[in-house]
Amino acid sequence: MDEAIRDDLGASAMQRRRRLPNPLGRLFRISADAYPATEALPIVDDAAAVRILDFAVRLGETMLVTGAPASEVTFAIVRAAGAYGLHPVHVDVTYNSITAAYHRSGEDRPITLLRVVRAAAPDYEKLLRLQALLNEVTSGLALPESRARLTGIRRTPFSRRPIIVVAAQGLLAVGVAIMFGGNPVVTVLAFFAAALAALTQFGLARARVPFFFSQITAAAVLTLFASLAPALAGTGLPGAADARPSVIVASAIVLMLAGLTVVGAAQDAIDGFALTASGRILELTTQTLGVVIGILVGLQVASLIGLTVDPPSEALPLGAIPLQFLGAALIAVSVAVINGSGMRIILVSAALSVAAWTGYLLASLIGLDTAAACGVGALAGSFIGILLAYRLHVPSVAVTAAAILPMVPGAMVFRGLLTLVQSGEDPAHMLVGFGTLVNAGVIGIALAVGASLGIYLGQPVRATLTSVMNARARFRI
Repeated sequence: MDEAIRDDLGASAMQRRRRLPNPLGRLFRISADAYPATEALPIVDDAAAVRILDFAVRLGETMLVTGAPASEVTFAIVRAAGAYGLHPVHVDVTYNSITAAYHRSGEDRPITLLRVVRAAAPDYEKLLRLQALLNEVTSGLALPESRARLTGIRRTPFSRRPIIVVAAQGLLAVGVAIMFGGNPVVTVLAFFAAALAALTQFGLARARVPFFFSQITAAAVLTLFASLAPALAGTGLPGAADARPSVIVASAIVLMLAGLTVVGAAQDAIDGFALTASGRILELTTQTLGVVIGILVGLQVASLIGLTVDPPSEALPLGAIPLQFLGAALIAVSVAVINGSGMRIILVSAALSVAAWTGYLLASLIGLDTAAACGVGALAGSFIGILLAYRLHVPSVAVTAAAILPMVPGAMVFRGLLTLVQSGEDPAHMLVGFGTLVNAGVIGIALAVGASLGIYLGQPVRATLTSVMNARARFRI
C-alpha cells in the first residue's frame, strides 16, 4: 500500500514538473504546442476559381501580345488573381504560351489553365488600357465588370489605319536621313524607299506570306530603289548629285533591323525567362537575316541590270547637332505612331530620345568608342524612361524602345554588307566588311545591355521615390 502511494506521489510530481515553465529551455528551442496548427479556410469555390484564373491569364496573354515583357506579364497575372482571393498562383510564361496553376492546400488536383499566345503585335495604347484595368482590379473592381472590360479591350482594333503606319515608317526614314545630314533630295528618296518597303510588307502580310520572306522582299525592293539614286544626277535637281544610296538604304532599314526586339529579349534574359528570351533572340536573328539576304539580292540584281552602288570608304558622318536631335525625335515619334501609341506616349518618347542621344553625345565627347557610347545613351534613356513611365502612367517598354532606336546601326550593317558583296576575291576587303558587321553586332549588344541595365537600376529608384512620396502624402494628411 505504501509503495502504491509513493508511486502515485511520484507520478504527480513528474506531471507538476512537466507543467512548470522552463525559461532556459525556451531560449534554445520552440515547442510545437506553443503554436497551434492553422490553415486558411477556402473562400473561393472551384467554379469561381476557374473564372478568376481565366480572367487573369487572358489579361496576361493580351499584355504579352501587345508588347509587355514576360516579367510584367507574370506579375500582372499573380496580382489580378490575388485581388480576387487566389493565392498562391504559379505562372509560367514562355514565348508562345502561358500556364497558370492554383493549388489549394488539401485538394487532390490543382486548377491549371493554358493559353497559346499568337504572334506579337505591339499596341502600346491597348497595353496602357490593360495596365489601367489592372490597377482598377486591385482597387476592388468586381469580377463580372472586369471580365466585360477586358473583353472590350481585346476586341478593340488597332488604332492606326494602314496608310498612317506606312507614312510613319516613311517619316522614320526621314528622321534617320536628317541625322546623317541628308539634303532634301536624299530625305525625299528615303521617305519613298521606306514607304515602298512598308507597302510591300503590308501586301505580303495580307497574302499571309511568312514574315521572313517579307523581310527579304522589302529589303530587296528598297535596295533596288536606292540604287536608282545616282541616275538623278543628270536631272539637274539641287543636291541630286550628292544623293548617296547608302544613306537611303540605311535610313529605310533601321526599323526592319528589329531594334525593338533586342530590348525585350535582353530584359527577359536578365529577368530569368530563358525560353521567352531564346524565342525573341531567334526571332531577332531571323528578321535580321531576312534583311541581310534581301539587301544582298537587291545588290546582285542591281549589278545585273547595270546599276552600281559604290561602298563608302568610311562611316557615314552625322549632320549638325541640332539636326541630330531633330532626327532622333522624329524617329521616336514615328516608332510610337507605328506601335499605336497615344499622344502622351508619343510626347514622352520624343523627350526620352533626346535624353538618350544626349547621353550618347556626352559619352562620345569623353572618348568612348561608338559601342560604349550607344550603351551609355541606351542606359540614360531607359533609366529616365522607367522613372517617368510610372509617374505618367505609360508602359515603360513603349518609351524605352522608342528612345534607343535612333542608335540602331543601320548604316553600318549596309556598309558591311556592301563591302562583302563587292570584295570579290580580295581578302582585305572581305575582312573589312566582316569587321564592320561585327562592330554593328557589338553596338546592338551594347544597346540591349544599356537598356536592360537602365531598367534594372531604375526599378529600385522608382520604388524608393514612390515610398517617399507616399510617406509625405500621409504626413500632410
